[in-house]
Amino acid sequence: MADEVLTERRGHVEVLTINRPEARNAVNGAVSRGLADAFDRLAEDQDAWVVVLTGSGDKAFSAGMDLKAFAAGEGPSVMNANGGFGGISRRKFPKPLIAAVNGSALAGGLEIMLSCDLVVAADHAMFGIPEAKRGLIAGAGGLFRLPRRLPLSIALELALTGDPIDAERAYQLGLVNRVVPGHLLMDEALALAARIAENAPLAVRYSKSVMLSAVDADEETGWRLTDEAVGVVFGSADAMEGPIAFAEKRSPNWQGR
Repeated sequence: MADEVLTERRGHVEVLTINRPEARNAVNGAVSRGLADAFDRLAEDQDAWVVVLTGSGDKAFSAGMDLKAFAAGEGPSVMNANGGFGGISRRKFPKPLIAAVNGSALAGGLEIMLSCDLVVAADHAMFGIPEAKRGLIAGAGGLFRLPRRLPLSIALELALTGDPIDAERAYQLGLVNRVVPGHLLMDEALALAARIAENAPLAVRYSKSVMLSAVDADEETGWRLTDEAVGVVFGSADAMEGPIAFAEKRSPNWQGR
């Protein structure tokens, strides 16, 4: 793993850190490839149940694409890594992914955050897609993911003005799950990850899959997806272990199968 992406395992939780604080954790080719490699590995790692993604320092989660790297010809490696921009924008990652936003999440940085399932933000974090100010548009999913998480009028305002919102406003709008003082950010994100990791990983993954697949679907499709998931989860070893552990008044020993 390149120095641009740091990894740390805490129990069943993997922490990925974009490690370019001197460049506000902007995404160059090495970052995009490093994240792509990490997500490839974690998708298959049976001991990794939850992933937390953050940035180094306290200034920026990510400022988005590194424009200097783009000008130097790294555009294809930045945008076309396996999984898309940041290794995640076009990926259907099967496990819960938490963004721990330690500073500004702007442009492609916001789009990486929008590729995550849950968001814990430092109270000084800022969120926006300022591409229109530079003659560009958000090209890594922000233009369709943002209006799924915000009222359309607010999403349009962010895209058309390019102006950011602060963490408290983002929380009020439901864009983030938690806002905490900066020095407590990772403690809060890891606590949330640990709460998820207490549950049966197979049940968690299928719950995520059904919700994301059915969010814009009709009820018929929702029932079909639910029935398919029930057929897998209810027949799993963990589905037997949960009730047995409850009856025996002990913590379950999840196997993820």
